[in-house]
Amino acid sequence: MGENVNPLADLRYAAAVPRIPEHAAAPNGHLADRLGRPLRDLRISVTDRCNFRCTYCMPKEVFDRDYRFLPHKSLLTFEEIARVARLFVLHGVHKLRLTGGEPLLRKDVEALIAQLAALRTVEGGRLDIALTTNGSLLERKARALRDAGLERVTVSLDALDEAVFQRMNDVGFAAADVLRGIDAALSAGMRRVKLNMVVKRGTNDQEIVPLARHVRERYGALAVLRFIEYMDVGATNGWRMDEVLPSAEVRARLAAAFALEPLARTAAGETAERWRYVDGGGEVGFISSVTRAFCRDCNRARLSTEGKLFLCLFADHGHDLRALLRGGASDEQIAAAIGLVWREREDRYSELRAAMPTGGNGSDGSARKIEMHYIGG
Repeated sequence: MGENVNPLADLRYAAAVPRIPEHAAAPNGHLADRLGRPLRDLRISVTDRCNFRCTYCMPKEVFDRDYRFLPHKSLLTFEEIARVARLFVLHGVHKLRLTGGEPLLRKDVEALIAQLAALRTVEGGRLDIALTTNGSLLERKARALRDAGLERVTVSLDALDEAVFQRMNDVGFAAADVLRGIDAALSAGMRRVKLNMVVKRGTNDQEIVPLARHVRERYGALAVLRFIEYMDVGATNGWRMDEVLPSAEVRARLAAAFALEPLARTAAGETAERWRYVDGGGEVGFISSVTRAFCRDCNRARLSTEGKLFLCLFADHGHDLRALLRGGASDEQIAAAIGLVWREREDRYSELRAAMPTGGNGSDGSARKIEMHYIGG
């Protein structure tokens, strides 16, 4: 296969440098966008690289050995990430999640976690720091991550059956190794682990009940399995609506095997609908961004690997904070720019999806949405 030009170089992905308002009040923790949504959650991608080639995220046909990932000099340094994160915390963020790509591929990522953990004194309350991983390096890194201040991990696990799992990650990585990583995280003292299963009809939907049963029996209340509808993120995963298995059908399959009852939401902006096993065997979640959009409660911002701020998982453009960081802007100026960007936000892609033309991944000539491996899930 010929050399693949990094699609982020495409002008349709260009990010504008945010405007710095002349007069802006200092952050007070009560920032809201045009739909009244507060800023509470910042997801930080620390690398665009991954050692898996999951077909719904980084298909091998596109992200092959010739694919050019971002050079190290383009990535935000840990100090730059911590600086930006501090400003977001001042604006009201109380949850930081490290993503990728695969964040554990970023060298010494535990040093970044330690810097972020120090922001808990800035926040003045409880700053939740989490990390989303494919689990491939978790067994090796769990203790160092916890010692650095990481409290929670979310692990992607799309199947329990080895043949299905290895076919989906497309690099032959074993599900058993991911399970050992989960065990290591719990042994290291992480709080309850979340497991994410992206469900594709006809690919791994036969794994719904077996995986749920395994998680119930092995972890009980220590782990929460969440089922995610296959989403049309980016332009490379060949998304088709007929491969989406609605959460309602997933829940029906589970309910046929285990008695379930709904749980109340624990926080505004929560993406998953929570259900518990009536027999006390723990809980499960359902993330339904295709069939039941939750845009109206979305309080999340995303910081890309190279310092671009995105206001939606399905965004087609960003706001270049790195230009401000490396251009001499003060903390006050950057905070003011972030505030202006968020106040002008009105993104609600999932709500509008049904009205979009066929080929909304960019094949209709519209701007292509950013790839998931670049801004995290």
